[in-house]
Amino acid sequence: MADRGLLDLIIARLPALKERERIALCESLEGESDLLLRSRRDIEALLGRRLGAGWDLGPARLMAERDERGARARGIGWVSWHSAAYPPLLREIYDPPAVLFFRGSLPDPERPLAGIVGTRRPSPAAAAQAFDVARGLALGGVSVASGLALGVDSMAHRGCIEGGAPTYAVMGSGLDGIYPASNRALARRALETGGGLLSEYQPGVGPRKWRFPARNRIVAGLCRGVLVAEAPEKSGALITARLANDHGREVWVASAGAAPDGAAGAPGGEGARFDRRGTQRLAEDGAEVVYSASDILGMWGIEAPGAEPCRDTAGAGREAAAAAASSLACSLGITL
Repeated sequence: MADRGLLDLIIARLPALKERERIALCESLEGESDLLLRSRRDIEALLGRRLGAGWDLGPARLMAERDERGARARGIGWVSWHSAAYPPLLREIYDPPAVLFFRGSLPDPERPLAGIVGTRRPSPAAAAQAFDVARGLALGGVSVASGLALGVDSMAHRGCIEGGAPTYAVMGSGLDGIYPASNRALARRALETGGGLLSEYQPGVGPRKWRFPARNRIVAGLCRGVLVAEAPEKSGALITARLANDHGREVWVASAGAAPDGAAGAPGGEGARFDRRGTQRLAEDGAEVVYSASDILGMWGIEAPGAEPCRDTAGAGREAAAAAASSLACSLGITL
């Protein structure tokens, strides 16, 4: 088993390979010794192409050993595509990560998972709705996945935790650090409440701009459906929505993010301070508009919890959502 695990980590470190090529290697080899016995020509025949001049197993093996030590020292586990523990929905996408690192728990394959994503600078209405919907989904037994970013992502994780369900954060960096650092407490809370932090990146890999769009495919791949709370055009949230659509997942738009400027339900008078042109376009193109968690639960044939009504109609719930939105707005310098 140890030999197999190191093999997966070595393959994850091999340069200039696509994820599907890494998976092909994982599937065709029995262990680390099997890889070391294969010639360069053997590997090229398996991949169906020539390898670059820099191909060398030595450095990859050293990095894999370092990754293993670093992961175990920090309580980070990993699961490869061939493993039965690998999230089954993620396995279905075109380019799933060959190795997925995690802290805490992996999503329960028997429990539905919804994604909630959006801008880092949401309007107060969109922030509160992301919190509301996440909490309502959690009360209905649906966990929420997002990206642990500021704004909508943070509100979605917080709402899910308050609703009593595990939440899952997909990171664009290694799991030995938390980005942004201001969300360390939120990440810790996610772990304490049975959720998990997930990443395709090894310990020590820092956040870089280009890693976040790649991260979005994992959010989309893990979930049955993705709600975009509010987003400008050409945003990461819209990339997630497009990928979810490509993966055959459902894509929804929150009513606060879909409403025209100045319309009922829109953040009145806020104008250009909050850009939701991306979500408005999604709604115009036919994405289902969601007003509450009950809408999603109903689509999935899940009865909404009766003991604790939806946030949009529960006064105490609305006060809690407003308080959470107010806290977020304060951190962003927004006046509610």
